[in-house]
Amino acid sequence: MLHRRDLFLASAAALAASLPAVVRAAFENGSIAAWVIWDPFLAAVQRQSGARVLPDSVGVSEYRRFYLASTAYAKRRSDVLGRVYAELQKAGTWIKQNPQAAAEWHAPVIGLDAATVEAANARRSYRVQAVDADGLAEQQRIVDAFTGAGVLPRRVVVAESPVWRPAA
Repeated sequence: MLHRRDLFLASAAALAASLPAVVRAAFENGSIAAWVIWDPFLAAVQRQSGARVLPDSVGVSEYRRFYLASTAYAKRRSDVLGRVYAELQKAGTWIKQNPQAAAEWHAPVIGLDAATVEAANARRSYRVQAVDADGLAEQQRIVDAFTGAGVLPRRVVVAESPVWRPAA
């Protein structure tokens, strides 16, 4: 069983500097025993080395993506954000309706084969939606867990952050 005491928590800067390929090499050569990774890199290591998933986020948090803009820009150019939002919705629909073409386009961009990208894409909804109360509550639970574990130095109240909303 994996316990918290068995984990080494790196700083955000160190994590950002760790490319998935570098960490994957360390995982595959036995330098590290476990690794937190996301699709499509998870799909790649599963397909190519038979790695297995230990705990995942099922039942803990939903798979959500967030697109960020500064508050000043969001206030000044809500029209642009609305257009980006609409285009992201269209792109998500296209990806789900055209899984092979989407994978063939994306694979060379990220250096993976199309079959791996298609497998990863099949696990994603690609549904783009505005942030809602459930999403904010989930983010608060994550913040509270990180604060409790000492990863964050102080508690953040997620609901106090400004959130852009699409025009009705």
